[in-house]
Amino acid sequence: MTDQQPTKGQLITGCILSGLVILFLLFDAGLKLVAPEVAIKYTPPSLGWPLDVPTMTMLAVLLLIPTLLYIWPRTSILGAILITGYLGGAIATHVRINSPLFSHCLFGVYLGLMLWGGLWLRDPRVRALIPLRSGAKP
Repeated sequence: MTDQQPTKGQLITGCILSGLVILFLLFDAGLKLVAPEVAIKYTPPSLGWPLDVPTMTMLAVLLLIPTLLYIWPRTSILGAILITGYLGGAIATHVRINSPLFSHCLFGVYLGLMLWGGLWLRDPRVRALIPLRSGAKP
């Protein structure tokens, strides 16, 4: 089953999940690149990041490159791995300053689940790497 192409429903659902994540990440990276002053204005100082244009640009590039890799099917797995690392940093940042758990700390987890879920639904290579089994058989 893992080497089969996704069903039409799996493909549509996977594309929707991936598309939502891609739109959010491109918006986030684009805002930091195009209008870093706006990103700085809405970034709480308590996060601990320097609130300056070079930092916003660096964060934007560190998010934009993996997102572009995720968009291209040939490199989507690499992009997902790199985005997962970025999201892990965001989660750690929020945990460090005691942000609200479900809205802030776990937001990166929600995005990561959508990111990998979308990829799992639309890419048989990922299903082969991460097979979901039903039943108790080994």
